[in-house]
Amino acid sequence: MADADDDLLLDIKGLVIEATSYPPGEPPKEVTLVHGVDLSLKRGRVLGLIGESGAGKSTIGLSAMAYGRGGVRLTGGTIRLNGRDIRTAPPRELRKLRGREVTYVSQSAAASFNPARRLMEQVIETTVARDLMTRAEAEAWAVELFRKLGLPDPEHIGERYPHQVSGGQLQRAMTAMALCPKPDLVIFDEPTTALDVTTQIDVLAAIKEAIRDTQVAALYITHDLAVVAQVSDEIMVLRDGRMVEHGTTEQIISAPREDYTRALVSVRGELRPEAAEAAPILRVEGVTARYAGTRFDVLKNISVDLAPGQTLAVVGESGSGKSTLARAITGLLPPTQGKVVFDGRDLSRSLAGRTRDDRREIQMIYQMADTAMNPRQTVGTMIGRPLEFYFGLKGRERDLRVQELLDQIEMGRGFIDRYPAELSGGQKQRVCIARALAAKPRLIICDEVTSALDPLVTDGILKLLLRLQAEENVAYLFITHDLATVRAIADSIAVMLRGEVVRYGRKSAVLTPPYDDYTDLLLSSVPEMEPGWLESVLAHRKMESAGN
Repeated sequence: MADADDDLLLDIKGLVIEATSYPPGEPPKEVTLVHGVDLSLKRGRVLGLIGESGAGKSTIGLSAMAYGRGGVRLTGGTIRLNGRDIRTAPPRELRKLRGREVTYVSQSAAASFNPARRLMEQVIETTVARDLMTRAEAEAWAVELFRKLGLPDPEHIGERYPHQVSGGQLQRAMTAMALCPKPDLVIFDEPTTALDVTTQIDVLAAIKEAIRDTQVAALYITHDLAVVAQVSDEIMVLRDGRMVEHGTTEQIISAPREDYTRALVSVRGELRPEAAEAAPILRVEGVTARYAGTRFDVLKNISVDLAPGQTLAVVGESGSGKSTLARAITGLLPPTQGKVVFDGRDLSRSLAGRTRDDRREIQMIYQMADTAMNPRQTVGTMIGRPLEFYFGLKGRERDLRVQELLDQIEMGRGFIDRYPAELSGGQKQRVCIARALAAKPRLIICDEVTSALDPLVTDGILKLLLRLQAEENVAYLFITHDLATVRAIADSIAVMLRGEVVRYGRKSAVLTPPYDDYTDLLLSSVPEMEPGWLESVLAHRKMESAGN
């Protein structure tokens, strides 16, 4: 009888990972990222690694190929892959196992493909270069993988360039690239985080089926517990580079033992009741728009309204026109037809034609706080600029108001002189919220402001926004593809598809059946924290997503 350890593929004991930190204005210092973590993985099994940003998920996942990025050093413990310790293996041996015994699927497929080469060349490159198969064998296997992963026209899609396929298709092509060498282990690093909810479910299903058919083992890294519940046999919860809890998927979901795990399981479970209907402060009437130099409309006869102190959620896939609607409302994309009415007055179609008060009363918070902040300016300077521009506040008067705003977003006095590099993702987004509030707006457009954040951080940001709304009576136009967020904050909902509003009304009405096919697709694609949910939903879907 074979020993039980014969199936043990990866065995990590006492893993310690360190790096050098370079704080602005301070001397370099050594930091420990991972503190003595143990994990093991058997052949054909999937282990989910979950936790917030900075928990060490990707750092631990990459250690399975004895790799540390960005100056990260694997300084302690053992990493046994196929029975041998690879942590101290020489570079030549590591080059042999990477791309052969263990492969990697990154979060951003678009950034991982060479735009100048066809998909097939890139999918089979490592397999052929390592002499694992002939070119003809590798291409035949790649076509079979394309078929397993549900890619359209599997015999010919490899002839396309990366820009000629959708985001969901490119992510599956990257999965095919990782599976092509027939590795023992694949590391999936947030492979669906950047995708719309409808595309995500297609990619999840494809990944799960490919893992089952190829019997490869996998580490699945994510911060979304509902996602990892669909693909993993076991889940390890991480926080601050330490293991919080480890168990079967069913146990972690249904009977978590630790407070932190229970918080992850329960986050955003509330359904906020909608406010009573009221006269609108914003009316969008028959707006049609197109980008300069194009011949097709990206917005088609859009009409929605929004009352003071309430939230309109605009939902739909990438490319549906959500952010374009925001650009039309703010005057960044002048409509070709229709009008935007704010507080009873018609706004100029273009931003240049609007008054200072028009601009002040409609503010915007962007998806990526990193790119919305000047890295060379302090928090105080960024929040202070609209105070100077709109109200002429200077010196001590301005600084006192900046401090009031920092207190309002639950950040203390110590943050006023910090730079963006010294802030966490959630803190950066709070600063962007404070900057918008500094103008004393009556409407804030929130463009996917929580999509790049962890669930617990997202929960904190949403609670902050709701509190500020109650205090300031500010209206929110909230652009998102996250239906859990919609349930948590919206009073009314507009569902967009290909530049049109396909369903619109109060939240209770939009979320009550019967649904049109696209709204049904959206609502059914929100992952639930229960094993087997994915298979159940796929069996009852009426419509494929655009990302399929």
